Amino acid sequence: MQEFNKDNKKEDQQTELLSISNGSNPDQDPDNDLEMQVSPVAAAFIGLAGAFFLYQIVGSLITVLILGMDLEKVPVDSLRLMTMAGQILFILLPALLFAKWIYSDVGKIIRIRKPDLKELGLFTIGIVILTPLLQAYLYIQNYYLELFAKNSSLINSVKSFFDSLNEMVEKTYSNLLSASNIFELSLVVLVVAVVPALSEETMFRGFIQRSFELRYKKYFGAVITAIFFSLYHFNPYGFIPLFILGAFFGFAAYQSKTLLIPMFLHFLNNFSAVSLYHIIGDDELLKTDASVNPDELSSYVLMFVGLTALFVGLIVIINKYYSSKKLLKEE
Repeated sequence: MQEFNKDNKKEDQQTELLSISNGSNPDQDPDNDLEMQVSPVAAAFIGLAGAFFLYQIVGSLITVLILGMDLEKVPVDSLRLMTMAGQILFILLPALLFAKWIYSDVGKIIRIRKPDLKELGLFTIGIVILTPLLQAYLYIQNYYLELFAKNSSLINSVKSFFDSLNEMVEKTYSNLLSASNIFELSLVVLVVAVVPALSEETMFRGFIQRSFELRYKKYFGAVITAIFFSLYHFNPYGFIPLFILGAFFGFAAYQSKTLLIPMFLHFLNNFSAVSLYHIIGDDELLKTDASVNPDELSSYVLMFVGLTALFVGLIVIINKYYSSKKLLKEE
């Protein structure tokens, strides 16, 4: 009996080594029957290049051609509608077309299933913890950036460039978020929370991350996608918070095997920003480069450490939840 188990173990190891030598990932889903027009990594970069070129460049050119060069004088609702159309036409639609063209089976790449309430609740708690955690991080980050900028001309010049870029980002979002009536507010929620959650998650956690997962470990696919997701938003001070959010969305996508959870988390994160902006009525919520009083630093550090511990604990609980779920299926 022991010899039989050893032989089986050797066969499993040989199979795993063979799969690695062929460039496949033994941790991936059983999608070996997918017909691919190009390699998964090439597909991921096609998605990244497509999203950037189509939305950021083609979309911007079309916006300027239709609305004119001076976007500050354009009615904000027209700008919102153009933003929403750009997200759908140049992010959501290409993700679906790329999945169909490269993999043939859209359903295996853009995975949709109804999640359990328990798993949805666990990930929602994650967003509730992450929101103040990342805000505390931003205050700590910007305190030290200010400190370093005072002592280094190089850092100060880089910071000045980031400030100008960040000011442009803040101005754009401030215009999109402002609303004077319930109709405008509904449109803001649609443009800022609903459409980006559907479009960006379909492209990033759907097509791009799934493509990386077909070649690499799932967590690596989530991490590399999160890096590009953060870069895509052109927010210099918010790069690390956006990366962490993207990584959490990616973690939710590969653990739950459905895009509905990261879509909901993305919506919840953006909807919270819209709600706080209108409830508090303070545009400081958009200022990711806000400075911190030295007396307040210790409280933000304590908040950051405490919430980080809570978040890590939650990740452990989520991993155990899916491990137990997998064991139940195998029995």
